[in-house]
Amino acid sequence: MPGFSFLAAIDRHSPRPVAHIGRFVALSLDTARATLKRPFHWRECLQQAWFIVSVSALPTALVAIPFGAVLALQAGNLIRQFGAQSFTGATAVLGIVREASPVVTALMVAGAAGSAICADLGARKIREEIDALEVLGVDPLQRLVVPRVVACAVVAPFLNGLVTTVGLIASYLFNVVAQGGSPGAYLQSFNSLAEVGDLWVSEIKALVFGGTAGLIASFKGLTAAGGPKGVGDAVNQTVVFSAMALFAENFLISAVTT
Repeated sequence: MPGFSFLAAIDRHSPRPVAHIGRFVALSLDTARATLKRPFHWRECLQQAWFIVSVSALPTALVAIPFGAVLALQAGNLIRQFGAQSFTGATAVLGIVREASPVVTALMVAGAAGSAICADLGARKIREEIDALEVLGVDPLQRLVVPRVVACAVVAPFLNGLVTTVGLIASYLFNVVAQGGSPGAYLQSFNSLAEVGDLWVSEIKALVFGGTAGLIASFKGLTAAGGPKGVGDAVNQTVVFSAMALFAENFLISAVTT
């Protein structure tokens, strides 16, 4: 890549785990720098955003249904033991908005979109298309990685809103139909514990999780080696590492904002 690159500055003789983490951090920094360069490939970004929506929207909505029902079940049983059934809705809303929605969104983006991004970039890597771009003076990060990472980060908050809506509807229906709760009490307790700030925290989580999933998928795709088997291994590692990073970031953001 032309010019200074954090990725090129990493010592490849360092211990493998340290070098691996260092290369990921370097690629993240290089991607941040490339995002500010012009021109920005809007068409590629929009195509990737539409692709992420097409492969993630329906699975995300379907997964949100059991999440909302389980939260309603657990919250209803717990609240009933304390004799505060009127706060069932508030508890379910708080759990879905602050924790369940961004986590489900990130797992779906990493599992559906991230794996596809990793497979695409990995296939380009083993076919030496990435090297060909560098020979032609085209920055692969600016051309391929930035649009994908930006698309993941932008689409994730919208998917998070979808998860929140579907999860709350599922929680409401399960509480009212299956548990015999009061519809009025459930709706009136929405604002008892949850606030508008909780929704903003949830959207920030989704934004960070989506960007992280895009970075991990791009990194594993660009570092894939060993032919088709290496690409398959990189896809599996993308999902695992994205989930690990997700829970770590979720803990840190929750600790800071609580």
